[in-house]
Amino acid sequence: MRTSPQRPITIYFLVLPHIHIMDLAGPDQVFLEAAGYGAEIAVRYCSTVARLQTSALLPFGPLKHYSSTKPSAGDIILVPGAELSYLLSAEFKKDKEVLSWLRRAHAQGVTVGSICSGAFVLGEAGLLTGKRCTTHWKRTGELQKRYPEALVQENILYTYQDRIYTSAGIASGIDMALAIVEQLAGARLAHTVAREMVIYTRRNGEQHQQSEFMLHRNHLHSGIHAVQDRLAAHLDERASLFDLAETACMSARNMTRIFKKETGVTVNGYITILRRERIRQLLKNPDLTRRQIARQVGLKSERQVNRLLSDTAA
Repeated sequence: MRTSPQRPITIYFLVLPHIHIMDLAGPDQVFLEAAGYGAEIAVRYCSTVARLQTSALLPFGPLKHYSSTKPSAGDIILVPGAELSYLLSAEFKKDKEVLSWLRRAHAQGVTVGSICSGAFVLGEAGLLTGKRCTTHWKRTGELQKRYPEALVQENILYTYQDRIYTSAGIASGIDMALAIVEQLAGARLAHTVAREMVIYTRRNGEQHQQSEFMLHRNHLHSGIHAVQDRLAAHLDERASLFDLAETACMSARNMTRIFKKETGVTVNGYITILRRERIRQLLKNPDLTRRQIARQVGLKSERQVNRLLSDTAA
């Protein structure tokens, strides 16, 4: 799906009362930056009410009523997250027409998506039946319980199926928005937007909601934390066990033993985990070759990069 020079793709944000402002602001900025770089994208906002407060009590408005908008095939409606207590309340559920509006739009060729708890709105509209979907990791169980016909995916960033997007939260909403820009206007423009927003770790939807850079750090040993920090910051350099042991202020033998005890993986195993995640991030940059990526993660060749990725797939 690419934007047409005859008509911009319009992205409508359905801004609901008690909205989490960052769920709107992050993806919104992605699309505005893309438009600034020439993508044929227009952004519009609508709501069920003229004026509202965000979850942080920030006043918001005036807003057009959703019923006065006219999304066309190829356009996109995104529902940012709001306080779940409101989305599941009788006050929201009594407005059946907004759910019908979403269903009609999707049936007419409009792509529909959600950020974080916005997935519950899509669920109420019946749009998640038989669809892969996700939401914030704290709410995936609740989403599955309320909409048992949905195919809720645990611990991934965003999903896309049959013109329905769902994403996990603030940062993953930005990842999803960048993926939409890539779909509309190409990988190079998406990379340009990410760089403009100082986002150097574009992630695909299948990555875990909790970054691998943060895995194996659920311990309190400051020396091992220091070693992990050094490895992550200098992945392009080869550090000896003696150098790492010096960072941890212990002997090499003791550092190796304590590292495995505290993290559950060996030092080399942890380096491999870091390299895989960094490679996935760098592959999002169309200007980098795999040979250049290899150098940035401390490998010698493109073949080693490919082997590391194939080992992950296996």
